Amino acid sequence: MNQVPNVLWRPSRRLRQRSHLNKFMNWLRRYHGLDFATYRELWQWSVQEPAAFWEKLAGYFKVRFHSPYRKVLEYESMPDVTWFEGATLNYAEHIFRHRTDAHPALIFMSERESLVEISWAELEHQVAALQHYLRRLGVGKGDRVVAYLPNIPQATVAMLATISLGAIWSSSSPDFGVDSVLDRFGQISPKVLIAVDGYQYGGKRYDKRDVVQSLIARIPSLEKVILIPYLNPRVKVGDFAGAVSWRQALRHRGGELHFEPVDFS
Repeated sequence: MNQVPNVLWRPSRRLRQRSHLNKFMNWLRRYHGLDFATYRELWQWSVQEPAAFWEKLAGYFKVRFHSPYRKVLEYESMPDVTWFEGATLNYAEHIFRHRTDAHPALIFMSERESLVEISWAELEHQVAALQHYLRRLGVGKGDRVVAYLPNIPQATVAMLATISLGAIWSSSSPDFGVDSVLDRFGQISPKVLIAVDGYQYGGKRYDKRDVVQSLIARIPSLEKVILIPYLNPRVKVGDFAGAVSWRQALRHRGGELHFEPVDFS
């Protein structure tokens, strides 16, 4: 016998009205004459007319294209489908376009660190500093930067600095073993590795220096390693071939953040 499950939560009328979904539906009605009375009607349109839906969504969110697209959708069946052909943009640029002093960019706390807030201004300074360092290393459009990092603010900084240059970002959690990480990183021939010496979880410390050493030895394309002394602040960076500390990589402050447009694909 089928039973209807209990409703655990239902958004208030005010919350529904303030949602982006509701604002999007009102925007479609007001500016494009597309009137959808319910979520299901909107969903049905999105799957029947995907090109129209995604073009309107890009317009609603004011996606900034450096080069305009020639066509929204080409070849609707996988794997040949292409989106926004001809368009170029930069994701990191969109992250920073709404920076504000009204609230922090990041709020972080872990077993090892008390609650910390990172302002948008500080985040931008750190990203610009790391971008400057990566550019000095010769990292540019299409190059690969990989990270062996837990979910910490430095991972956000590294990702934004990488993609701001038009480079390609890939990451792996430090609870992965050497072979699992190599399966991901080895095939893309990264130029730079950003890694922690270890992490703590459930009160237990996990030293990952041996894994980092193995990655350095087994990824021949690496030109530089940036080490974050996360588990042990006194870890010797010089023990890792070609490594500099996170602090050294971010020494250049005050530079302007630049954004390299890349293909939408």
